[in-house]
Amino acid sequence: MNSPQGIEAPDALVASYTRNGGEEERTWIARLPALVAELLDRWELERDGGTGSGEASLVVPVRRTDDTRAALKLQMPRAETTAALIGLRAWNGDGIVRLLDHDPESGAVLLERLDGSRTLASVEDDDVAMSTLAGLMARLHSVPAPKGLRGLGDVARDMLASVPAAVAALPDPEDQRRLHGWASAVTELAGEPGDRMLHWDLHYDNVLAAEREPWLAIDPEPLVGDPGFDLWPALDTGWEKLHATGDAPRVVRRRFDVLTEALGLDRQRAVGWTLARLLQNTLWDIEDGRTTIDPSQTAVAEALPRH
Repeated sequence: MNSPQGIEAPDALVASYTRNGGEEERTWIARLPALVAELLDRWELERDGGTGSGEASLVVPVRRTDDTRAALKLQMPRAETTAALIGLRAWNGDGIVRLLDHDPESGAVLLERLDGSRTLASVEDDDVAMSTLAGLMARLHSVPAPKGLRGLGDVARDMLASVPAAVAALPDPEDQRRLHGWASAVTELAGEPGDRMLHWDLHYDNVLAAEREPWLAIDPEPLVGDPGFDLWPALDTGWEKLHATGDAPRVVRRRFDVLTEALGLDRQRAVGWTLARLLQNTLWDIEDGRTTIDPSQTAVAEALPRH
């Protein structure tokens, strides 16, 4: 999708919004090139390379008037974009990409520029990579959670309310038993959901090389809760490559050890909250029409330490 200014919304991003969205989404994606041009002018930014995109956002590399490099990120305003803004303000660049400016109306943010071509997945030694991620996670969790973020207690209650219908959608008795087991783990922990600010999606591809520090986190989906609920993306990161080695259970257990030690977590609670993430992922899969538990979810559950 082109604009007179030569700004483009990548085809994959356009397809994501038009395939999965309604009229509001289609209107937003159609206006996106003009919105980029408007923000470039308002913030006196010069484009500095080709645009990039994820499933829901457009990233435009830019330079500011003082010649510092930055990244203009645009995503349709939703609850999660508001949460991300709250989190980025509170973290103020401590272990995470720094927020430079934002536009309240459009939800656009101006971020410090990181090296999008080099993620933590490029580190060959998994212990080194996971220790780096654990260090960033510990810093993120240490910042007091601000007001305005959703709490894990509400998330847990919503999950548990969805379990009966989800179990009914699984024809395999073993899958039904597994889902009930994960729900039981959530029930035991739901009364103490925790009070730390979580990233909620911290894995190797959401840690980029930087100039200010060797590595910084990106793309948070902040939530207030127990740090154990933040572990699953790290345990599962690079799953296809990991599974292909035939050594996935050992690596998952090793990652779990590294994370829980670095974060000072109670291991039993961390196992329970990780099972909560597996429950959440499976509930989402069932909402999307799946009728079996994804094998990767089962594999992670079976690899977790037993007490």
